Amino acid sequence: MTRRSVVVRSEAEQVLHDLFMRGLNGDTAAYRAFLQKLSTYLRAFLRKRLFGWPDEVEDLVQECLLAMHNQRHTYQSDQPLTAWVHAIARYKMIDLLRAKSIREDLHDPLDDDLAVFAESATEASDARRDLVGLLETLPERQRLPIVHVKIEGLSVAETASLTGMSESAVKIGIHRGLKALAARFRSTL
Repeated sequence: MTRRSVVVRSEAEQVLHDLFMRGLNGDTAAYRAFLQKLSTYLRAFLRKRLFGWPDEVEDLVQECLLAMHNQRHTYQSDQPLTAWVHAIARYKMIDLLRAKSIREDLHDPLDDDLAVFAESATEASDARRDLVGLLETLPERQRLPIVHVKIEGLSVAETASLTGMSESAVKIGIHRGLKALAARFRSTL
């Protein structure tokens, strides 16, 4: 009685493997498609593991892609491609975590009771008061777009709807208002 080993491949595995093998055989369009699909796949894989460091994910994706490109000759075509990809991604992730831990060891923790932090709250309220004072010197058609878009984080479309201005008028108001504020800063220096 002989047993046959059946390899079940996921759809992602099949697509990536096919594109990768075609790319290795000189099909540049397939290789480009492979890299794009692999980028999406790696981003999801790394986001799950580095959810506390979203800024690091994109850099790590690029490092993984470069490593996989440089090591493409080591891939054994009878093996699952995603296992090879995961191994490289894990090594790159471990390198990142090691580098981060070394950098973190160099930092001394700060006490929240330090006078520096107490002063920063006062400085922040002073800065907020100063900003409000400066913005009040602007005409409403410049002040409102700056407040809504630049400070509150609304989109230009949302600000236009809220203020009754056109989107172009909102953009112009922001530009002219920031230009006027910059001129005021320069004149005080």
